[in-house]
This record gives sequence, C-alpha cells and structure tokens, in this order.
Amino acid sequence: MGHAAPKIATIDGIAEEIAALLGPMLIETIDHADELTFIVVRDDLAAALTALRDMAQYQQLMEIAGVDYPERAERFEVAYHLLSVTRNHRIRVKVSTDEDMPVPTVTHIWPVAGWLEREVFDMYGVVFEGNGDLRRILTDYGFKGHPQRKDFPLTGYVELRYSEEDKRVVYEPVKLAQDFRSFDFMSPWEGAEYILPGDEKAAVPPAPAAAPTPKSTEKKADTGAGEAANKAAETKSADAPAKPAAHTDEGKGAAKPEDKA
Repeated sequence: MGHAAPKIATIDGIAEEIAALLGPMLIETIDHADELTFIVVRDDLAAALTALRDMAQYQQLMEIAGVDYPERAERFEVAYHLLSVTRNHRIRVKVSTDEDMPVPTVTHIWPVAGWLEREVFDMYGVVFEGNGDLRRILTDYGFKGHPQRKDFPLTGYVELRYSEEDKRVVYEPVKLAQDFRSFDFMSPWEGAEYILPGDEKAAVPPAPAAAPTPKSTEKKADTGAGEAANKAAETKSADAPAKPAAHTDEGKGAAKPEDKA
C-alpha cells in the first residue's frame, strides 16, 4: 500500500521556471547537492519573495538564517528557506549586506518573519528596515555585541549573575583566572609523557613480592605435618607393592619364536 505523503519532487525545470519568474531581480542561481539557491538583489527581496509565494507556490517561510564572511565587503548573507506544500519542495533565497545597509523586512508577507528577523539581528547585527519590533530575542537585555560574528570574543565582555547582597541580577566584566587560559588538548589516554596534575600525590605501589620457594624434604615420609603424619606415610610406603622393572632393548625382552620351539 502506498504512503499517503506525496512523492519527493525533482528539481528538473524548477531553476529555469524561477529564473524566468524573477527576471532582473535574480543575480545568480546555484544548483548544488540537489538544492537550489537563488541570490537576488537586496532591494528587490520583498518583491521576489512575493512572486515566489503567489506565482511559484512556495507558500511557507520556514527559516531565516544569517552567515558571516568577514573577508567580504558585504560580509553578511541572509538566507530565506521556503517550502512549497503543493510541490513538496524547498528552495533557498539569499541576499547580501554589510554592517550598515539594512535588509527589507518581509513581515508583511509572513508575520512569522518578525521573530526570525529578530534572531538574525540579535546574533549578527543585520538591521531589517520596516520591522517595527526589532529587539534582542536570544541574549540578555544589556548585552553588547553580536555573538555569531566571527570577530566576537569567545568570552564576551560582561557576565551576568544573581547577587545575594543586592538581591538582583548584576553585570560584571568577565574575569578569567590565568589557570583557565592555558589548555592542554592532549588526552592522557593517548600516552602523555608527563605527570598529570595530582598524580604526584599518589603513593608509589610496592613492588610485588617474590613467589615463595616450594618446601622440599629429604624423604618422602617427611610430610612436614608432624610426627604422626610421618609415621603413617612410612607405613603406607612399606605396604605398597614394588613396581615391575621396565623392559628395555638391552634387558630381557619378549620371547622370540625360536625360543618357544
């Protein structure tokens, strides 16, 4: 019995269809790993996304993501991930910008973009023109900087904690002890040739004792278990039958056939 979900659509013909739809708004089409990415003019972003929603059946905005390329003049890319429910297909639309140039908002096309644009603004500092509620959404209220920028210090500038003395949340400059600034990334399980911190406190295990030498006696009757045990061993040895002598080729061997005759 077939599954109720529609079959996965192929990208055959979709790139040409969208390129004809967008026209001069399209800068470049990237077809990689069966995924289509369309780079459009920043100022024409809202018009391009409206055309994709109404005419290409990409009804849903699933995500807005930011990317930082510090070496570029326009260091930031904003990627819009669209889903077509009727075609069972996804595409990606990108625009580029810098630290000062705003990107047009798409909240009038998809209201959910309000929260998604706030995330990109909070993490990267990209400004969205027309968003009436562009506040931080992931960091603290007094946070300075944008954590996902590749030039942002990993430790940040300030740290937040609750002060029992002041009975409120306080911000303090980040202070790291010098011990925490030097890291040894070599795992001790990989054969470190130095003493790990704390190992010098461990007691040196004593050398293993030599195995005891087995006790031997002059006579078999000397059992080492006392006089009574020795006498019992002597009696048992005297009553035991003598073992027959072993025959060899030099001694008396088996009778030959001519001897029996």
